[in-house]
Amino acid sequence: MLELLATAAMPEAMGAASDTGDTAWILTASALVLFMTLPGLGLFYGGLVRGKNFLSVLLQIGAIAAVASILWVVAGYTIAFGTVGGHGLFGGGNAWMLRNLAAVRDGLAVPESTFALFQMTFAVITPALMVGAWVDRARFGWVVAFCALWGLAVYAPVTHWIWGGGWMASKLGVLDFAGGIVVHTTAGVSALVIALMLGKRTGFPQKLMLPHAPALTMAGAGMLWVGWFGFNGGSALSASADASAAIINTHVAASVAALVWLLVEKFTVGKATSVGWATGAIAGLATVTPAAGFIAPAAAIFLGAAGSVVCYGAIQLVKGKLHVDDSLDVFAVHGVGGIIGSIMLAIFVSEGMGGTGYAEGMSMGSQLGAQLAGVGIVAAYSIIVSAALAWAISLLFPMRVSEDEEREGLDITSHGERAWEMD
Repeated sequence: MLELLATAAMPEAMGAASDTGDTAWILTASALVLFMTLPGLGLFYGGLVRGKNFLSVLLQIGAIAAVASILWVVAGYTIAFGTVGGHGLFGGGNAWMLRNLAAVRDGLAVPESTFALFQMTFAVITPALMVGAWVDRARFGWVVAFCALWGLAVYAPVTHWIWGGGWMASKLGVLDFAGGIVVHTTAGVSALVIALMLGKRTGFPQKLMLPHAPALTMAGAGMLWVGWFGFNGGSALSASADASAAIINTHVAASVAALVWLLVEKFTVGKATSVGWATGAIAGLATVTPAAGFIAPAAAIFLGAAGSVVCYGAIQLVKGKLHVDDSLDVFAVHGVGGIIGSIMLAIFVSEGMGGTGYAEGMSMGSQLGAQLAGVGIVAAYSIIVSAALAWAISLLFPMRVSEDEEREGLDITSHGERAWEMD
């Protein structure tokens, strides 16, 4: 075991030299993406739930982050970014336990260990996004087990298909700059599946379940916004003009989306709300993510506005019309936003629109077809595997707490603690 761990700590000495500026930026971006999860996502989701479940949300996200990190080192990285085989389905087993990492990642100017670290933070936040779909009612043991296996069975293979040299990128020409398909489609669609399997919270939709701390949600959204600069800007994988362009587009899209959401609220419910601002910003960020490094700022403005309007409508449809209890709108915001951005980039990536151009040998029509195929196949795969995993794990760990536990709150019944003591 000591020899195995020592091997992971000693990359190959041979190979091209890394660039210190690029390396420093990717290390910084890695910290920013982890900051998005801990504490950004925790506060964003935690403020939206009732006070009796605040700690349960933070603990679920924290446990998911820990187990996802360990499994990424053990197996996730090599499944996603190991040696590319002829099948293009998953990477080879050359990097189990992060063994045999190259001094410099092939095609980049950073150590492979730096690249593996950056990609680990994506493997951490993606399953954590799903927590918002099952707050107030999912059993802690089931959550951790499901997210652990989901990261290996859904996230890592899809990552290989698009970012690791797999079949979607190499054969279909699918584009995804920072995770519209890899992150937001997988997590959003899977979250919807689990929300349906778990069933509604007691009292939903008749009982109004208001956020207990919108101020925390605002703070969490701000942290997510700042961290997203590392998420999208870091995905350029260099300290370059591409990173700057991605960050500018990220910021512009979020700004437009937040303002548009407030405007829609003003016309529909009569008041602009803090939760609306936060939700709109996240919708814009999710929508621009797959296109951030491929498009011009004018396109980012359009994507931010479109993402805000479409995601707002998706919430009204999923919760208001269909009464699906996707509690914190993971599918309607992250899933729908990521899907819209992934499809629309086929238009805005055109050089005529100021973009970087289509994938090699592609036209607007063929790129659009590739994006639609990529979204559809990944969504179907996520649905099937997520449902199978959820059912199989429920045979050992029940998915849902009892009605009495749900009524009293998960903080005290699952963890024996209260977030707020009012003595």
